[in-house]
Amino acid sequence: MSVVIPVLDERDALPVLRERLDAALAKAEVETEYVFVDDGSTDGSTELIREWAQTEPGVVLVRLSRNFGMEIAMSAGVDHATGDYVVLMHADLQDPPELVPEMLEKARAGADVVYARRIGSGESHTKRVLATAFYGLMRRLARVPYQGQAGDFRLMSKRVVDTVRTMPERRRFLRGMVAWVGFDQVPIDYRRAGRRSGRGASYPDLIRLGAEAFTSFSDVPLGLATFFGLLVAILTAAGALVLALLAAVGLVTASISTWILVTVMFVGGVQLVSIGILGRYMARVHEQVLRRPLYVTSEVVRSTD
Repeated sequence: MSVVIPVLDERDALPVLRERLDAALAKAEVETEYVFVDDGSTDGSTELIREWAQTEPGVVLVRLSRNFGMEIAMSAGVDHATGDYVVLMHADLQDPPELVPEMLEKARAGADVVYARRIGSGESHTKRVLATAFYGLMRRLARVPYQGQAGDFRLMSKRVVDTVRTMPERRRFLRGMVAWVGFDQVPIDYRRAGRRSGRGASYPDLIRLGAEAFTSFSDVPLGLATFFGLLVAILTAAGALVLALLAAVGLVTASISTWILVTVMFVGGVQLVSIGILGRYMARVHEQVLRRPLYVTSEVVRSTD
């Protein structure tokens, strides 16, 4: 089993994470490798993981050439994992390592994906509200099976991992990609802890990730652009008819130019929104056409023992 852990300035949490993982997996009767993906750390995390990888069998350091973001770092870890099962988890100890043996047990019973579904969280109220709204929208709009408030913490079988590796998109929402693959996917409910260390995703980062998720797995925003265009056309026609009737009976004193200005501004705003939605999809097409590598690896370190 490979445990893939993206790392960005998690120096203080890494020893505790290793200790808890070692203790949790000691009774799992499975050969395990830890694949740490350094996504541009500057706090000494790289040096600590390199020391482990050079001296301890089963520890791998995949160091990226710069910060590529969480989704890309997880994808790099999946690419370098060699296990029959692959576990994705974060290094900040919000996801309990003690759940991994239970995930493995369900996988051995036939599940291809075992995903951890949050039933509570130690995060801020604002973040919980935003997460609830995001998952609610995904349930209604996305073309992937709804998995509740499931994050990246999950175990995947080899055939799921092999399928994900063939998916070519550059802007990635990995948990949605895994859900899209299908097969037998089962949940485990847990209460998420608060962050112990490191830098969590900022609100702008989370909003960008949400936008990528919607544009990756839903074409509803494109339909909304069409809907708003039709709505504006209908409202404009109705307003023009009402304006003409009021002018005919002498109840309108405002000049026609005022109403034209309001109408033009309203229509222009809707057009800008529609163009922005189309632009997000075109940006995805542009990035796919460029065919740049998903990430650049600076070094891969593993023990030769």
